[in-house]
Amino acid sequence: MDEIVLRIVFVLAALICGGIAGWFSCAQIRRNRLRDIQARASEITETARQDAEAIKKTAQLEARDEWRQEYEPLEKELEERKRSQRNLEDKLREREQQLDSKFDILDGKERDLLKTEKALEEREHAIEASEHDVQELVLQQRKQLEGLAGMTQPEARQMLIGQLEQSARQLAARRVREIKDHAIANANLEAKEIITRAIQRFSSELVVESSVSVVPLTSDDMKGRIIGRDGRNIRSFEMITGVEVIVDDTPGIVMLSAFDPLRREIAKNTLDKLIVDGRIHPGRIEEVYEKVLQDVEEMIRESGSKAAFDLGIHDMAEPLLELLGKLRFHTSYGQNLLAHSKEVGLLAGMMAESLELDITLARRAGLLHDIGKALGFEQGNDPSQSGAALARKCGEVAEVVQVIETLAKNAPSRSTLAALVEAANEISVHRPGARKDKVEEYTQRLNQIEEIASSHMGVRKAFALQNGKEVRILVDSEVVDDTYAEQLADEIVGKLEEQLDHPGQIRLSLVREVRAVHYAR
Repeated sequence: MDEIVLRIVFVLAALICGGIAGWFSCAQIRRNRLRDIQARASEITETARQDAEAIKKTAQLEARDEWRQEYEPLEKELEERKRSQRNLEDKLREREQQLDSKFDILDGKERDLLKTEKALEEREHAIEASEHDVQELVLQQRKQLEGLAGMTQPEARQMLIGQLEQSARQLAARRVREIKDHAIANANLEAKEIITRAIQRFSSELVVESSVSVVPLTSDDMKGRIIGRDGRNIRSFEMITGVEVIVDDTPGIVMLSAFDPLRREIAKNTLDKLIVDGRIHPGRIEEVYEKVLQDVEEMIRESGSKAAFDLGIHDMAEPLLELLGKLRFHTSYGQNLLAHSKEVGLLAGMMAESLELDITLARRAGLLHDIGKALGFEQGNDPSQSGAALARKCGEVAEVVQVIETLAKNAPSRSTLAALVEAANEISVHRPGARKDKVEEYTQRLNQIEEIASSHMGVRKAFALQNGKEVRILVDSEVVDDTYAEQLADEIVGKLEEQLDHPGQIRLSLVREVRAVHYAR
């Protein structure tokens, strides 16, 4: 029994000891787990803190970059505005200095003008006093001369008129004899002149060119396609062709502007083909331009060959034919140069036929007389030198080369052929409707004719009539008598021939009217 009790007690004690040991063991385990949890929590906290610091630094860097990106343009714009303002201030300061200097100059000029006006007034008073003294002196001398000569002023005038009449008759007789001798010695030249004047009635159709070509459009939407995005197409077209494209509010058209007609014609054909094709972009523009350039070069060769063929010339060198074709696209005072050259060749051939000269040579020289202008348009050189040199290089005869040099330099004719071509050129240029003169040049020519005629003593008024082909002059009958009227007309004609460029033929009519005016009281 005691043994059982002891076992029970021992078991209970063991259980109690085991329970205590288990409790201590669980407590130790709980403490160890708590320490692990705290360590893990510290580790997580540290990791989170490090991540937060990294995120914070990244955010700071990103914010600094964004601030720099926003600040730099503003800083550049501010600097640019400061620079513009400084430039504007410098310009204003410079303009102010210029204005100050101009004001000083104007003040000086005003003072000089005041001094000059004062001096002129003093001189005017002095001249008036001198004129009064001179008039009194003239009257005194006239009275003394009348007393010494024993005749009055009307008697002296009558005597002088008689002497002048006798001298004029002798001069007129000598002039008539000289004219007759000259006419007899130059009868053949006079006959040629008559034939030339008869041929001056020849006229033909006038071809007028301008510096602007109009290109019709299928619709107004095509203008936007021609301009292109941000003006890309129109800039490419102008750069490739060298022609300015004018796109305005005028419906259905665009305009091409250039002083070179050949370049303008190539650009017009290029734009026509692009409009028909519908594809307009820089690459296509360059491609079509090259194709049109080849077509125009072929057209130039055909035009030159046709011009020579029309005049019966079949052995002309290829460079000369090409230059002749280029004259088709050039004008002078509105007159097409190729048509003008053909016209001169035909007229020269007609005159050569009437004068029994070489017709083919005359036509050849007339056709080539302006050939240097095609080179002049391209190279900006002297047309007389380049045209004559090319003709000589291409094997043209010396007479043709001489004609080209003579007409290009406006030199006197040294051969019959040069005279024929020069006459044909004058007929083609000055016939009615051949040239398209500007209004300013026309008005300037009329004013110049009237000024030249009015600059002579005794002329009261001068009127330019019939497009400058006639000038009518009214003279003072008290200053200009019948004898002096002929001499005055010769002097005015000489001045017109000397001072006018290409005057043509101007008819001068001098009118001297004598009026007897009396009053009945």
